Amino acid sequence: MSQSQPVQTRRLNSPFRILSMFILLIWSVAVLYPLIWTGLGALKNNSQFMLGKPWALPKFPLLWSNFSNVWNQYHFDNYFVNSLFVTVISSFLAILLAATSAYILARFPFKGSTVFYYFYLSAMMIPMILGLVPLFFLMNDLNLINKLGGLIIVYTVWALPFSIFVMVSFFKTLPKELEEAAYIDGAGYYRTFFQVMLPLARSGIISIGIMNSLNIWNEYLMGTVFVNDPTKYTVPVGIAVMQAEMQYRTEWGPLFAGLLMSMVPVVIIYILFQRHIVEGVTAGAVK
Repeated sequence: MSQSQPVQTRRLNSPFRILSMFILLIWSVAVLYPLIWTGLGALKNNSQFMLGKPWALPKFPLLWSNFSNVWNQYHFDNYFVNSLFVTVISSFLAILLAATSAYILARFPFKGSTVFYYFYLSAMMIPMILGLVPLFFLMNDLNLINKLGGLIIVYTVWALPFSIFVMVSFFKTLPKELEEAAYIDGAGYYRTFFQVMLPLARSGIISIGIMNSLNIWNEYLMGTVFVNDPTKYTVPVGIAVMQAEMQYRTEWGPLFAGLLMSMVPVVIIYILFQRHIVEGVTAGAVK
């Protein structure tokens, strides 16, 4: 009886597994097709787009020069460096501020700590577009318009509510005995936090770091509102400006090459850290 039950369970689950595999296959095709189509389009010239079918394979010789063209002629190198700088600094500051704030809220409750926590959560429910106008005037009064430093401040504050929400859950799951052992060994609050508690919350830190990095890298609206200097555009803004500069004759090959290069860092980050993303999302529930 005990041997027949697993066999029967596998038979009952087989239709569900086939359906799941079929849905995942369709989803994979839907995700990969735009990437492949963008890569093929980056190797074409305008005549292949206009005279042939846009989704047809590129003809030889492949136009690898589209990548160097968009990198140099349309200043994509400047956009890429600006995005990289803003994303790295903003993500680092968001992690540092969120981890320290979440640690206090989770491990050292004080009068009003719950109010602070829900205040941070309420910020997640307010669309950023509603605060663009007052935020623009505030940034203008502080002389932070058209400065990457101002954009870093905005992105850091924008990423804090979600980061604190995730990190509070992580710190609450860590056993208090570890802190007590560190105190007995003579470690102070700062040493306990940076050498004991922070490494234990590595999965959460990596998760929010990746999610914030992806959001900041792809952000367009605030980059357009707070930066009007062409030398300080980020990648999303730069691609939109690049298309506008082409005016009446869009160079589809360089445009697709720029889109492909903008996706490369995101794909690489996700491939390298996808395991940590899954661990970060599920760790709190499992514990």
